[in-house]
Amino acid sequence: MSWRRSSPALPADAPPRSSWRLLADPVFGPFFVGKSVSTAGIWVHNIVAAILAWELSRSAFVVGLVSVAQFGPQLLFAPLSGAFADRGDRRRQLIWGRVIATAGSGGLALWIALVGVEGLPGAWPVVLAALVVGIGFVVGGPAMNALLPHLVRPNELAAAIAVNSIPFTVARAAGPALGAVIATSFGPASAFALAAATNLLFVLLLLPLPIQGRAEGAGEGDRRVRAGIRYLREDRGILLLLLGVGAIGVGADPVITLTPALAAGHGGDPTLVGVFASAFGLGAGLAFVVLSRLRLRLGLDRLGVLGLGLLAAGTALAGVAPLPGPAVVGFVVGGAGMTFALTSFSTLLQARLPDVLRGRVMALWSVAFLGSRPVAAAVNGSTADVAGATAAFLVVAAVVVAVAVAVRPARLAARPAPQEGPERQQAARAAQGLARTGAPTGSQQRPVSPASRW
Repeated sequence: MSWRRSSPALPADAPPRSSWRLLADPVFGPFFVGKSVSTAGIWVHNIVAAILAWELSRSAFVVGLVSVAQFGPQLLFAPLSGAFADRGDRRRQLIWGRVIATAGSGGLALWIALVGVEGLPGAWPVVLAALVVGIGFVVGGPAMNALLPHLVRPNELAAAIAVNSIPFTVARAAGPALGAVIATSFGPASAFALAAATNLLFVLLLLPLPIQGRAEGAGEGDRRVRAGIRYLREDRGILLLLLGVGAIGVGADPVITLTPALAAGHGGDPTLVGVFASAFGLGAGLAFVVLSRLRLRLGLDRLGVLGLGLLAAGTALAGVAPLPGPAVVGFVVGGAGMTFALTSFSTLLQARLPDVLRGRVMALWSVAFLGSRPVAAAVNGSTADVAGATAAFLVVAAVVVAVAVAVRPARLAARPAPQEGPERQQAARAAQGLARTGAPTGSQQRPVSPASRW
């Protein structure tokens, strides 16, 4: 059964819509708004959970455990969730994931409202709530990523992925600062309640959308998790792209795990934690101003490596800066690098995938980007407790540099997608065109049926 939307389809030969016109689309627009609001709520939860765990324990390792609990389920269950997305209703799966995330934030808000922060038995309720939110992520994340290419036409994919990254970017800029302000002014219960409300709003926006989220060919072929893993052996270029995405997850972790310790080292309070995290998000947002121009000038493969380089440089600067001001600059640079790298690698990945495997392979994207966080958080927290936050920042920067070398354009070009069957040939041509020019090869001329267009 093909995935469809019931709103009128554009002609197959229509030119690609601009980012602003995509936002006015009756399906993509509400999806974008709901994701924007809920992602901001997630970052409110993240930063307030980190602040609260630090205040309750004074241990960077315990703060890291919050990230381990939230992102650990990605390592265990994301491939299974991706398999469900490929053979089930992706929209329904996304809705249930957000409902579970709502329960995690809302439950912690209620607990604190009833007993107060002083009545909590240590930091473990914060870790437990993070685990529930993480389960919601792993249920809905692969389904949400697999839905995206069907909201637009093939020649709009690069623009759609760039636009779809804006909620994550804006949330990183506004969410931490908003969370820190709300937690300081009204208490953590109010901040967690706001996070729960934003996820619930996304659910309410999804419910009336005229879409049905089943993959094309959902009942055909091998539907097991191993089929997605086997596809990676056939297309080694995807392995390199996933490695790059994993490095981005590692490079983004210090913004949550290490900023409480970094702020304390500078003599700051929770507000400075929010400033650091928001500076990273601000840099990620500013990168969109030049993203399209750089994508066309450099190609996505080179832009991705450039992004990793900036992420590493910004991370190192934030860690060694003697004053908060230069550290803020480092976070801005690192955030810009994250946007360049994540948009580039994610676009190349989506362009290579047949739809029947999209959920399973994008689940591995979640494992790479989010599943790397628990490992990074545990290592970063332990390193900071033993050797200091600066050492932890420098270790992260070194890892990102090493991956940037591993995924350089020459290595990506040496691992083309397999030329077996028209669908994979088409995916290979699209990915090669995106890598070189930032636009899919032949996307303007490719005939698109109403079912596959939407």
